Amino acid sequence: MNKTENNLNGYFHHPDCHFCGNSNENQPDEMSRRKFVQLTGTGALGTIALSWADLIAGPPTDKYAPQRVPLVVKPVFTYEIPERRPQTSWRSWGGIQTEKDAKEEIARIQEELKTLSSKADFPVSFLPVSGVRGIDDLSRIEDIKTADMYLIYPAGGGSNMFDYLNKTGKDIVFFCRYKSGPVYLWYEIISPRYLRQHTDSLKVTGINENDVVIDSCEELLWRLRALCGLKNTRNSRILAVGGPGAWSQPLESTINTVKEKYKLDIQSISYEELGRLITEARSDKSVTAGARKKAYDYLRDSAVKLETDSKFVDNCFMLETVLIRLMERFNCRAVTINNCMGTIMPLAETSACLTLSLLNDAGYLAYCESDFVVVPAGVLLSNISGKPSFLNDPTYPHNNLITLAHCTAPRRMDGKTLAPTRILTHFESDYGAAPKVEMLIGQTVTNVMPDFAFEKYVGLPGKITDNPFLDICRSQIDIKYNCESKKVAENMPGFHWITVYGDYIKETGYALKKLGIEFENLC
Repeated sequence: MNKTENNLNGYFHHPDCHFCGNSNENQPDEMSRRKFVQLTGTGALGTIALSWADLIAGPPTDKYAPQRVPLVVKPVFTYEIPERRPQTSWRSWGGIQTEKDAKEEIARIQEELKTLSSKADFPVSFLPVSGVRGIDDLSRIEDIKTADMYLIYPAGGGSNMFDYLNKTGKDIVFFCRYKSGPVYLWYEIISPRYLRQHTDSLKVTGINENDVVIDSCEELLWRLRALCGLKNTRNSRILAVGGPGAWSQPLESTINTVKEKYKLDIQSISYEELGRLITEARSDKSVTAGARKKAYDYLRDSAVKLETDSKFVDNCFMLETVLIRLMERFNCRAVTINNCMGTIMPLAETSACLTLSLLNDAGYLAYCESDFVVVPAGVLLSNISGKPSFLNDPTYPHNNLITLAHCTAPRRMDGKTLAPTRILTHFESDYGAAPKVEMLIGQTVTNVMPDFAFEKYVGLPGKITDNPFLDICRSQIDIKYNCESKKVAENMPGFHWITVYGDYIKETGYALKKLGIEFENLC
């Protein structure tokens, strides 16, 4: 493969390269530096002239990356206390009719949320339940503004309280009781009176039918999991080495859409600057010795088989150290590498494949190719699941099977266990170090296919049936699914896919809807 030019806007591989899209005419024109700064929201890091000494001036790097921050939930219990009137209807539906009923219900909600918190596999913090009978009560709640979302228990009261909370722009979930406790008034009227506003179609902005839960704490739990993932994705920061890319799509419009929908803060570092930092780091004997020690320990694992030159592994750990320090400097836990099939190799004297795998295993979010058509989906799926996400190339579906492959697969796909791995060269260049991860046979996975337009993603649940060893990207899995292959082939948008261990189809669709992206589950 010819050496790749350092270009922030596109790729300069040969026309049939598997990831270039074979569409040079669709690549955006070369951008001026001013335009690039406007697009990414930051200047290239080189303008700051960071040195390796600057990067290591802080405290020692921890082994693992910063974790997800908790979703802060404010439970709000709405009710009313009716007064008896003779010979007329004086009370609405519902089992909350007295202040004693209300106090008992608040205690019940508190206990349920305590149990829910203990079951959650994601960080969540529940504020105290506030009982309210009107907007005046809402305005007096001290912690109402500190919450990320509102969990409304609408036993009774007017919908103006819902409007008051909805105007804050924060996410809202309603929990209505049918048999899990005293029945709620809004179990009857949440759809016709509030969601549809006395019409035949949805009228409320920011809330829809999927934001209503009846009785089930499990149904509530997966929605909160989705919203936790969304909180940790929206407005998050990612470091783009060599600038952002868009896999043969117009770069400017793609990045503008990413910023509009995901609100990602994309920080960029030039390859010139990265190369200088790597050179400076190599001159630091303690850093070099540390990288070699980490590589030695990694290769001592009996589940790891080395099938390339060990110096490439040493250099991958050196690159990992530099990237971690850069992420710390810019207060982010996500990184992606543009032109990773060429430009980075002469600088790092290895491929970036194993480095990205190591970062994912350590809890960072690391992706090759800087393809911002798919990278935001990877960040979202990781933040929902709490596990690494595997950015991959799909093949053509047939016989209820599809092969997914790439050279940067994480080993710790379940978030805990390091899978057996062969360390080979990067396939296309036959250079460097790339992991062939032997993923768990029989494992349920969620596959998400982002579309180029950010209008409708597609989901495909399935199970891993094989780890083949074809002449393609090193980490390879065959996925079995339960719908017709023709249906899959006809509904595959975009190019790159994101795969995570576990079933997160519902959470993905729920979160994407909040971002203004439709979602279709094919199976």
